[in-house]
Amino acid sequence: MKTLYGVLLCTLITALSYGQEQNELKKDSTQQKITILDEIIVTGNLKKDPVLTVVSNNYEKDIVQPKNVADLFNNINGFSVIKRGNYAIDPSFRASQYEQLNIQYDGGTKAMHACPNRMDPITTHIIPEEISKIEIIKGPYTVRYGATFGGIINLVTQKPDYEDYGLHGKVSAGYESNGNNLVNLAQLQYIQEKYDIVANAGYRDFGNYEDGDGTEIPSSFRSTDYGIKIGYNFTDDQRLQAHWRQSFGRDVLHAALPMDTEYDDSSILSLNYKLENISDKAKSLTAKAYYSYVDHLMTNNNRPSFMMMEAASAVDATTIGGKLELNWKPLEKLNIFSGVDAMHIARDGGRTRLVKVMNGTMLPTPITFNDKVWQDSYITDLGVFTEAKYNIHPKTIFTAGIRYDHVTSNIQDPEVDFEAMYDLEKRTEHNISGTVSIKSKVSSNFTLETAYGRGVRSANMIERFINHFTVGQDPYEYIGNPNLKAEVNNQFEIGFKGKEALKNGLNRFSYETSFYYSYFENYIVGIIDPSISRKFNPTVEPTSVKVFQNIDEAYKTGFEIMAQVDFLKDYYFKTDFAYVYSKNKDLAESLPLTPPFTTRLFLGFQKEKVWANVQYNVVSKQENISVSYGETETEGYQTVDIRFGIKPIKNITLGVAILNALDEDFNSHLNFSFTNQADFGYKPITEPGRNFSAFLQYKF
Repeated sequence: MKTLYGVLLCTLITALSYGQEQNELKKDSTQQKITILDEIIVTGNLKKDPVLTVVSNNYEKDIVQPKNVADLFNNINGFSVIKRGNYAIDPSFRASQYEQLNIQYDGGTKAMHACPNRMDPITTHIIPEEISKIEIIKGPYTVRYGATFGGIINLVTQKPDYEDYGLHGKVSAGYESNGNNLVNLAQLQYIQEKYDIVANAGYRDFGNYEDGDGTEIPSSFRSTDYGIKIGYNFTDDQRLQAHWRQSFGRDVLHAALPMDTEYDDSSILSLNYKLENISDKAKSLTAKAYYSYVDHLMTNNNRPSFMMMEAASAVDATTIGGKLELNWKPLEKLNIFSGVDAMHIARDGGRTRLVKVMNGTMLPTPITFNDKVWQDSYITDLGVFTEAKYNIHPKTIFTAGIRYDHVTSNIQDPEVDFEAMYDLEKRTEHNISGTVSIKSKVSSNFTLETAYGRGVRSANMIERFINHFTVGQDPYEYIGNPNLKAEVNNQFEIGFKGKEALKNGLNRFSYETSFYYSYFENYIVGIIDPSISRKFNPTVEPTSVKVFQNIDEAYKTGFEIMAQVDFLKDYYFKTDFAYVYSKNKDLAESLPLTPPFTTRLFLGFQKEKVWANVQYNVVSKQENISVSYGETETEGYQTVDIRFGIKPIKNITLGVAILNALDEDFNSHLNFSFTNQADFGYKPITEPGRNFSAFLQYKF
């Protein structure tokens, strides 16, 4: 690991020196050209973009409400969210979630969660107002951005406006009625020819919300965030950028988890460097390095179980990574990206329990127990990749890529009972993944894409090393398996998109669709093992446990369809559909967390200074469930959202919205169930009822 970082550092220093020498030879220019860093994946360039991609809306332009992380994904076709409260929210895409999705910031920066119950997923460590757009690669169709199983999500943070020198900024504030939620953000940027600085700070205070039936759901939280991004242009073709940010979560209530978060503090540092126009053959060299640390404390101080047992769990996670990539063109029609990358995840921490009641009897003196949560474990992934793009035709690109990942994992402080189950030693895996695809712009109005990707994912730390903890949607204790084989996703997909000019008051008809099929090898699920008894509260049902295992046969298939008609110049009607069907053939049931068929209808208008839309959501009943995962059938529901935005005067943006305008009482199929709550049975948590929101932004 240290050797690879040394190579990355030496290469970066060499590149910097080379760039400085080249700069001395160049003549002064009156126009400074900004070197664009590889923070974005989808550039709008047919010859460079990955196949089968989606770029979400520009939230800064159209935002009409204070958004939490869930809002960033709710309007992207094919996405659902996994909810445990109002804070611990994970995106799910086509029934892939968690580490099955390669989620990152700005083209590669990662921050892994510390909590085994995912109270602090990567999406909690950045405020939504910082996100300018979300880029999605729908499957394992590129090898350049780390090991990828089910797709890539790239959260792109806002960049400086390099064409507007001087001091600028913005301030914004938002309010939501359901929970009396407050959101504030301030941002300043100072841009000069050689350097630029962007700084921001935000504060969020969310209360408990009420569902459509008027029931108050414990879901409050507070978070404070700040960040600073500094860029320096050594030459016209050479740029270095540093980004530092911290997030501080406080007093977070998790309705569907056994404990609450006292604090969740994260720190993220990233360095990005790019050198362009090196030679006729070598086009650019990019380097990235990042570090993140998450410090997390959860307790049951406000839960019913506190009367029988006090529990506090302090855990931490460290993520270190980097990437070095060379873009070279040996032939005019051949564009190649070759590089190495690395990611190291280390977690540790434990839980302290003060047991007051044992076997139904109050103890005269409480007994203290210490449980090892992560058992001082780590996983290191060193990857080597090459991806080539060849112009078969001026408007047809053939892409082929191959990737090798050298994955090592180890557990350095195992619990006695876990050590007795397995022959624990440092383990090494060798994973090969790859992709081939064709993207053809058949005409100016029609694009056809087809791809095959083999995505490989080694087991995550929960699946390897968790020891008698409830980490699923059900009340079972789970036990990890350090000998799991890597999951393999063989995914085939075809997609097309186009647009047609219309007449008679109809401006344009546009459409986009994807059909896919995935065949899984060694899919990882928790399977009941009746030979192993529950460790904590051994008399509580279920008394057996689940152990993570590989299954032989599983698959999923589905589609996304979008169609839109623009009419009367500024108006539009849009509809989209998303469906996924999955099957665990070993257990003759669905794979866990498979969302139901979803339909959305939009009617709105969009002008430069005013916009509005009505969104009608129809979610079908989900009968294809994973009984072994603790899922139950979910009824369908329908909701209506109304949004309106206006720029009444220069530099002012005002937005208002009514969410769930019909005050529907419902729960999503992917919601976890109430756990360790005084006034709730074991049923999925319900979503917020009617919610009025307002948002105000001022730019200067």
